[in-house]
Amino acid sequence: MLYRENGQFKTSYRADQQIFPILQDRVAIALLVAFAVLGVPMLADDYIFRAILIPFVIMSLAALGVNILVGYCGQISLGSGAFMAVGAYGAYNFFVRVPDMPLIPALLLGGLCATCFGILFGLPSLRVKGLYLAVATLAAQFFSDWMFLRIKWLTNDSSSGSVSVNELQVFGLPIESALSKYWFCLGVLVVMAVLAKNLVRGAIGREWMAIRDMDVAAAVIGIRPMYAKLSAFAVSSFIVGVAGGLWGFVHLGSWEPAAFSIDRSFQLLFMVIIGGMGSIMGSFFGAAFIVILPIFLNQFLPAMGDLVGVSISTAAVSHTEFMIFGALIVWFLIVEPHGLAKLWSVAKQKLRLWPFPH
Repeated sequence: MLYRENGQFKTSYRADQQIFPILQDRVAIALLVAFAVLGVPMLADDYIFRAILIPFVIMSLAALGVNILVGYCGQISLGSGAFMAVGAYGAYNFFVRVPDMPLIPALLLGGLCATCFGILFGLPSLRVKGLYLAVATLAAQFFSDWMFLRIKWLTNDSSSGSVSVNELQVFGLPIESALSKYWFCLGVLVVMAVLAKNLVRGAIGREWMAIRDMDVAAAVIGIRPMYAKLSAFAVSSFIVGVAGGLWGFVHLGSWEPAAFSIDRSFQLLFMVIIGGMGSIMGSFFGAAFIVILPIFLNQFLPAMGDLVGVSISTAAVSHTEFMIFGALIVWFLIVEPHGLAKLWSVAKQKLRLWPFPH
């Protein structure tokens, strides 16, 4: 009875086009954001911020970008780690080479570098799709690994490709403590999520979904496949590039190309599959699952082993983590291809009918 639309009349086009048309959703989102901004700092310590919350926020942003390309446009990509690397190193070069370059413009310029890189490696999507496109985007991953290890100028003449940043500031305020880093990443995530939600609700989002469902039929009704596919690569690469800049600047502080290896690309793809393809909310669900599950297993499995008198090593926990990830991906692809977001949508729909059985 609490989640009903009864009495909520739309009297203008503006009201009808709201991002969250149901009042309860708007209230819930407002409370959630308020809790994330004000409530979480009162409950979390530095370890939780650095080990869980900051990685979760940044990975949610990266999964959001991947979901636009894979979930909304249907273009399979295995080069997300490369786009993160280009965003991180691009932002680094602007930050250290341009005098007094602010942090936010550096991150945005790094995102634009990732956009150009994504469009370049998105060109094969105009001719190939499916597994062949996945292999073509995988080439971006190998090329970025080679580029940042061999072209010394990109890493400020570092022999190993390792770079570092310090004394970060936003509007004159230092970004040094775990809380300030969390607030900064959360602010970027909220802005990007609102922009992405509006994009997928608009004309360009409908073009992406038409290309995803049947590209030939989309071309017949007047949608330009080249524009739709390359725009999806551009928007996705920009968001993933900004996430890569945040991962390097805010979370790591010092990084090397291995921080954006192919494992990162697969991790982001797993987030989209488990969270839900073609869903903004699914990006958050997938990121939370992938970030929290390894920490849970590292604590839970040794405790269970101690109860039965069996010693479980760190290597065994790591192998178990991979096996559980693989089993979950197969399970979601078979049982619920739309991921956790679909389960959440079904639960909301049942709540709208409760307590009636029909």
